[in-house]
Amino acid sequence: MTFRGSVTLQDKLLSCLLYAIPLASAMPYGLSIFSQVPYSVYPFFPFIALLGILNIPVIPQLIAIDTVVFLCIYFFVVRNLKISHFVRFNAMQSILLRIILILIQVLTSLLAPVFSALSSIQFLGEVFANTIFMGMIAACIYAVVQTIRGTYAEIPVISEAAYSQVPH
Repeated sequence: MTFRGSVTLQDKLLSCLLYAIPLASAMPYGLSIFSQVPYSVYPFFPFIALLGILNIPVIPQLIAIDTVVFLCIYFFVVRNLKISHFVRFNAMQSILLRIILILIQVLTSLLAPVFSALSSIQFLGEVFANTIFMGMIAACIYAVVQTIRGTYAEIPVISEAAYSQVPH
């Protein structure tokens, strides 16, 4: 959908900033790329710093700032009908991208003993991490470019879920 006339510059900027959270959360998956191509880390310094801030514990070993930000965005942005639908949609889409990363983290932690026990499978773990990293970068860049253009970023499955969760 295109809503160039009704989307303000402020809406676009806020929507773009929301994608920094899933992008920052994807940084650990880029470690093998960063170690193989050292200069590739420089454009990601702001996201690495944001990841450090998001991982500061609010309640030690229970809740980090990441969880608080996640819940605040959901309850105070996505559910707030006073905020434009464009911003709320992008907020929900960034939350869904973050949820995908959480599910991947759970899967990775469950499979970590298998990857560490078999050195031949360790290569597959790096390929998996690189794929997650590059996929999240691609999704966030696409979403930001579409947001700057004033259009809704149509990411398969994720956008449909975001539309269904954002009240009109």
